[in-house]
Amino acid sequence: MKKIICLILIFIAFKASAMMPLRLPSILSNHAVMQQSSEVKLWGWGCPTYQVKIICSWNSLDTLSTIIGADCSWEVKIHTPKASSKTYSIQIISGTDNITIEDILMGEVWLCSGQSNMELNLKSVRTDGDNVIETSDNNEIRFFEVKKDYEKYLKSNCEGEWKVCSPETIPLFSAVGYFFGHKLSERLKIPVGLIGAYWGGTSIQTWMPLQAYENDTILQRDNNQIMAFPWGPQAASLLFNAMINPLVQYPIAGVIWYQGETNVLNYTSSNYSRALKAMIGSWRKLFGSIFPFYFVQIAPFQGYGRFNSAYLREQQEATLTLPKTGMISVGDLVNDINNIHPKNKSNVGYRLADLALYEQYHIGGIKPYHPRFASMSIHKDEVILKFKSYGKLSSKDKEVISFNLAGKDSMFYPAKAALTKEGSIVLTSPKVSSPIAVRYCFSNNEVPNLFDTNGLPILPFRTDNY
Repeated sequence: MKKIICLILIFIAFKASAMMPLRLPSILSNHAVMQQSSEVKLWGWGCPTYQVKIICSWNSLDTLSTIIGADCSWEVKIHTPKASSKTYSIQIISGTDNITIEDILMGEVWLCSGQSNMELNLKSVRTDGDNVIETSDNNEIRFFEVKKDYEKYLKSNCEGEWKVCSPETIPLFSAVGYFFGHKLSERLKIPVGLIGAYWGGTSIQTWMPLQAYENDTILQRDNNQIMAFPWGPQAASLLFNAMINPLVQYPIAGVIWYQGETNVLNYTSSNYSRALKAMIGSWRKLFGSIFPFYFVQIAPFQGYGRFNSAYLREQQEATLTLPKTGMISVGDLVNDINNIHPKNKSNVGYRLADLALYEQYHIGGIKPYHPRFASMSIHKDEVILKFKSYGKLSSKDKEVISFNLAGKDSMFYPAKAALTKEGSIVLTSPKVSSPIAVRYCFSNNEVPNLFDTNGLPILPFRTDNY
């Protein structure tokens, strides 16, 4: 009998010592913002066969439970309340382990991703006299920055922590992300959570999951042709695997994206729309939501070769055929075409926020869309252009610049542009007697100076397909 008791005690002691601790992904941690009024998944890892109990403070009488599987993982779905300033907690119990996630807010969660112009932090873009950082205290703006990582295979967790926005925490977070979140918080009057997953100098291919390449020989070919750079991963899926996949179970309201410069340098701009559409579609499928996806058309920069960035901007605009996508132009926000990182990030974030506020949150009084080319007619040596815009177009300078005309020889020459009272534009050029094609800001470095009454610049365009 004593031997049996001893064996039982030894077994219990062995079992207790061998028990794997209860673990949660880093995204499920103190100060988190969870998507309001949604079915949200909680997940983690622990000892197989053990029960996990979940108690949410907003519904403490309803204890949820599940059993940890043979693969050491568990998950359960909860329903979150409406957004408010009230803080909540979630208690998770398994065996002797007891974890409480505290100071949780319910609100709108947005993923901010891309390369260096998204990564550029608030501290690096501040200008003399601005006090954005000093006045950034806001308990209802929280952010989670994913630590840079890359992996050939899918990862289930990432490094990072939720932080409350303050002058001490915000300086190293994405400036575009901050200004976007600040305007949402200001207009919606509810908490906003920002997840930053970005890496400067990276191609779109490395942010795409492998399934985005399935049965697409063109995307596979482009990936095989990508050049290696020493400043960041480029090859297929490396950053998706390590920095996006760990987030796909966490519900989000939408994505803002600023990337493309590296694909100009990699000479993979001709199929960028194909890649971006594939990435958006695959992300939506994995997150289980047709969320809005808003992106930035890359800015003018002197250092690109030939017309490659113009082609990429054209490809970016072509992505707008995908439902629930939106694009902003930032060509007018550039004060130095020799700098690939324009410092004006506040208006970038605000323009993205305007799209979200108007389309996603149905806030009136906002006009987020850029004027764009509508039609062209030719009368002898004149080209008359019409645009879809808010009100009449105007120039901030004496001359309207960046228009070019071409005749049958396909050679483009600078055009003189005249604004009519009706809002049309008449183009002529002494070097083109019989014009057939027009280009506007269709180059690497031209900065627009033609705006609608809402203060937004005309999108770059061309009427040819040379």
